[in-house]
Amino acid sequence: MNKGPKDTKATPADASKTKQPITAQFSANLKWLKDNLGASSDIVVRSISDRASGMEGAIIYVDHLVDQQTVNQMIVHPILAEIGSDSNLSPLDWLELLKNKALSVGRIEEVQSLDVALAQLLDGNTVILLQGCASALSASSSGGEKRGVEEPSTQTVVRGPKESFTESIDTNLSLIRRRIKSPLLRIEFLQIGKQTMTRVAVLHMKGIAKESILEEALTRLERIDTDSILDSGYIEEYIQDATFTPFPTMLSTERPDAVVGSLLEGQFAVVVDGSPFALIAPVTFGQFFQSSEDYYQRYDVATFLRIIRNIAFFVSLLFPSLFIAITTFHQEMLPPPLLISLTAQREGVPFPAIIEALLMEITFEVLREAGVRMPRAIGPAISIVGALVLGQAAVQAGIVSAALVIVVSFTALANFVIPSINMSNAIRLLRFVMMLLAAMFGLFGILCGLMTLLIHLASLRSFGIAYLTPFSPFIWSNWKDILRAPRWTMRTRPISMSSGSNRTRQGRGQGPQTPHRPGRGNDPNPGSNE
Repeated sequence: MNKGPKDTKATPADASKTKQPITAQFSANLKWLKDNLGASSDIVVRSISDRASGMEGAIIYVDHLVDQQTVNQMIVHPILAEIGSDSNLSPLDWLELLKNKALSVGRIEEVQSLDVALAQLLDGNTVILLQGCASALSASSSGGEKRGVEEPSTQTVVRGPKESFTESIDTNLSLIRRRIKSPLLRIEFLQIGKQTMTRVAVLHMKGIAKESILEEALTRLERIDTDSILDSGYIEEYIQDATFTPFPTMLSTERPDAVVGSLLEGQFAVVVDGSPFALIAPVTFGQFFQSSEDYYQRYDVATFLRIIRNIAFFVSLLFPSLFIAITTFHQEMLPPPLLISLTAQREGVPFPAIIEALLMEITFEVLREAGVRMPRAIGPAISIVGALVLGQAAVQAGIVSAALVIVVSFTALANFVIPSINMSNAIRLLRFVMMLLAAMFGLFGILCGLMTLLIHLASLRSFGIAYLTPFSPFIWSNWKDILRAPRWTMRTRPISMSSGSNRTRQGRGQGPQTPHRPGRGNDPNPGSNE
């Protein structure tokens, strides 16, 4: 764990230089803490004293933030065991005894400021004050109820790790540390939020990530001045490159293996205490269509699935608008039998195609939102029944045509194929815009919309990296991860994100080799591929 120079702006250590110092008067220090905590009922003050040496002090912690077993067995009990052991101990001797010998917790810190002590208490640590000492001890004892590591709920895979992040930043960092055992992994902590004082960790691989990108990320994080950070979504809105765009410029994931893979590519990650989603940046447009599972199965299958996802992107964005444009303006493009069938289906429908499509799309969005908000046990059943009943009833009542129900249903399925929720949400919004353009101008309107989207995408940046990399600017070596080339061919990290000093991730000649057969004249260096 590393505390870089950049994280000193908002940390408690910096506050000790300018705020209330600890005095030798134990009672005054204790009164200051009680006054600032408002005599809250969950603050526990355990007095300690030793008549032989004259020691007097207190053990202070917040009841629901600590692990009671740690406090009792590793802090309180060892201190009580030392009482009466030596009558010649001075207050400073007691402080050194507790710090270096008696307390058996993993992390003990000597603090000089009451503000730091207060922050340590609210972070779940235990503070020990002694009479005659101008400093206090902070012992790590954070605990409380935590959710266990479970299977991801939004990024499930068939083959691959089944672990996901939780709301505990310590648990999340341990999941990453367990996968990267390299000393090059760096973690820098910040505290953001004047009221919540949320712990935020910035992770990167030293020598692999670009220093200029890291400095820009830390600068943006230090610039945040707000009362609260309750989720990584808060951080994303503050530090993303562009606000007025539907496209995400940071990738959020609940999978530790996805974060580890990104760190090894040269990207950095932001982990926020209280959020099960980590942020990854910089990102490109193509990365929102990649899944962790692509790297756990054969390259040909992964390539096929990536092509399917890209097709699903265009289907989700354009299928309803194409239906509206063709049935309204360009009927000559349809084969006569299909045109006759569609005309017969729409014979009793009183609305134009755009009204039909908007009715069905809005109905589906309402059902989808209701399925998310309903209790988990009945939500999916209600959504399915609602879709079937409403779809069939709408067709029989002559409100919409059967063909449009098929179009909207297939569009919804295609939207679920996209691995990133943020990207699929962006497409949901843009679909309505494309439908309106198709209703007004036909295929000409759709082409104008696509051109505008392309220009907008080309103008986006993610921490200085062009959003359409490797298409624009064109970087041929990065194309190996667009269609998922065989692993042994991807020798180098992405040029646009990784540092030039450590760009090679694997050696040459690791491809499959033909077994040597005497007398067959095999290639002496069959694995010299790249």
